[in-house]
Amino acid sequence: MSFQILLNLFLAFLWMFLSSNYSVSRFIIGYLLGLLAILAMRRFFNSRLYIDRVWAIINLVVLFIKELILANISVLVLVLKPKLEMQPAFFKYNTELTEEWEITLLSSLITLTPGTVVVHVSNDSKSLFIHVIDSNDIDATIDSIRNSFEKAILEVSRT
Repeated sequence: MSFQILLNLFLAFLWMFLSSNYSVSRFIIGYLLGLLAILAMRRFFNSRLYIDRVWAIINLVVLFIKELILANISVLVLVLKPKLEMQPAFFKYNTELTEEWEITLLSSLITLTPGTVVVHVSNDSKSLFIHVIDSNDIDATIDSIRNSFEKAILEVSRT
């Protein structure tokens, strides 16, 4: 992946120098042309294209912002009710993630979302113990985490 980024930057600088115009616009044009060249040569690379991983990271950030806003609204509605009708719960979440940074990222994303906290990660790093402030259906909460954050992290990390 780093080779692809360096190759794209090299092609962008090469385009800028060959056109004898040392402006940002020429660099951007060269970068885009270099990206097209890398796309044309993608079958010669062993790993997936770096632009795919960049797109997956952007999707993960957008997903987190969306979940953050929805969780804030949900906690606000819960707190502003005249009678607190919360159903807090602890549950065990078994994850498919294997790398330490993936598990750390998942734990951080869950904890940063209001209303949820990762309390403990098992010693084998296969399970997270999570506390939610209000959950009617634990299975739905587990499916939500698996189909949102974990799926997005897998798209970023897997080749």
